[in-house]
Amino acid sequence: MRLEGKVALITGGGRGLGEATAKRFADEGATVLVVDMMPLTYEYKNVKGYELDVTNREDVKMFMESIKEYKIDILVNNAGITRDSLFTKMTDDMWDKVIDVNLNALYNITKYIGPHMMENGKGSIINIASIVGEFGNIGQANYAATKSAIYGLTKTWAKEFARKGADVRVNSVSPGFIMTDIIKTIPDEMLKGFEKLTMLGRVGEPSEIANAILFLASDDSSYITGHNLSVNGGMRI
Repeated sequence: MRLEGKVALITGGGRGLGEATAKRFADEGATVLVVDMMPLTYEYKNVKGYELDVTNREDVKMFMESIKEYKIDILVNNAGITRDSLFTKMTDDMWDKVIDVNLNALYNITKYIGPHMMENGKGSIINIASIVGEFGNIGQANYAATKSAIYGLTKTWAKEFARKGADVRVNSVSPGFIMTDIIKTIPDEMLKGFEKLTMLGRVGEPSEIANAILFLASDDSSYITGHNLSVNGGMRI
């Protein structure tokens, strides 16, 4: 098993990509700590769920203190939301909320985990970006801004966390259209339009993103850092 003996922390792990990744990591032997805004229950003995608001710095500080017994080997910054609107109609609250969850939460968590990985001499951080951060999308200026920013953070952290010789790798994954709960609510006609935008002619499954995250978390990617892995079925935008 590729993650035997490793400890992973996943934010936004209550459903969708986070849940799929937690299960994939657990299958590979990791002890998985999952945080989300909602109460979490997993059937896996090696998955522990925690209710946490990752935008609240005091709560994050207390949470990190409560899990100090664990040496975090892998961090997956997955927490994210959408509040879509044309920019001219976007409210301040819609903008601020997405920035807070999608970007500030990365700062709050990684501020603790990154330095500890440097002290431990090794670690892997995977930030979940999006195809929207690469290409933009009408009605998602706030979301696109956060996901584009993740590329800069990823490359900067890759340089900073390894600069003193620690084997700390930082990468990002940019999913395309994936069959999560949000996509399932889209009308069939629109969904078919998304499928036609891909070279493979279909939307992806959460397990396919989880596999990409697993690759970057494991030693299989031991010489990859500062990289963005697009997993989008060959989007043609």
